[in-house]
Amino acid sequence: MQTVLFTSTIFGPIHSRRLGTSLGVNLMPNDGKICSFDCLYCEAGYNAQGPGTTGVSKREEVRRALKNKLQAMKEAGQALDVITFSGNGEPTLHPNFKEIVHDVVNLRNQYYPEAKVSVLSNATMAGKPSVMAALKQVDNNILKLDSAVARTMRLINRPVSPNVLPDGIIEDLKAYGGKCIVQTMMVRGEHDGEIVDNTTDAEIDALINAYLAIKPREIMLYTIDRKTPEQKLVKVPVEDLKRIARHIESETGITVQVTG
Repeated sequence: MQTVLFTSTIFGPIHSRRLGTSLGVNLMPNDGKICSFDCLYCEAGYNAQGPGTTGVSKREEVRRALKNKLQAMKEAGQALDVITFSGNGEPTLHPNFKEIVHDVVNLRNQYYPEAKVSVLSNATMAGKPSVMAALKQVDNNILKLDSAVARTMRLINRPVSPNVLPDGIIEDLKAYGGKCIVQTMMVRGEHDGEIVDNTTDAEIDALINAYLAIKPREIMLYTIDRKTPEQKLVKVPVEDLKRIARHIESETGITVQVTG
């Protein structure tokens, strides 16, 4: 079974395909995974590997580790484009997410004021007031919507709660008043004998309607780049991504960033 990617609370810097030189913040366990989705394509593997034994990162541990890393990078003259909440699961599930975001923004301002703070979230907690308040404080509030069709979303993202459906997520994202980026993973393949494909005309039409309702400042389209737990998934060709992006832009007027 594919296992977690990150074995520390602060990791990197690494090169992000979408964000540049990124220093990662992993609020989930360093030896397990906790997530409200169980996506077929997750680079950190399936939730079945368990939550591990280390528990979620404590607020003070995050603050101290990030401060030490930023201070060392600054002294070494290293460049930094972004500090990104990512890691072994969904960062907004952390009980002190709002407070940790506050700490990270303050440390960014102290050491790398030109860098951005980004959060990669699956949007399942986007409607929670404390999470919304925190996400509105970051530079790049990047929220996932892989499909606006319930059956497809449940096939690809496999939400832990049966109550999580696209309509609810779309309503939550509308409440951000455009202060968000919507990220959509384009994927094709097969899982347990079912075809996986969110690039069909019907799927794209449903996404366009969702984007029009949410009105994000930007849309990110990307596809798989590393090993996935479902081995029968395939990378969507960049030419297809660009064609889909042009169609979305023409229908919505929203800028679409493509990462192949």
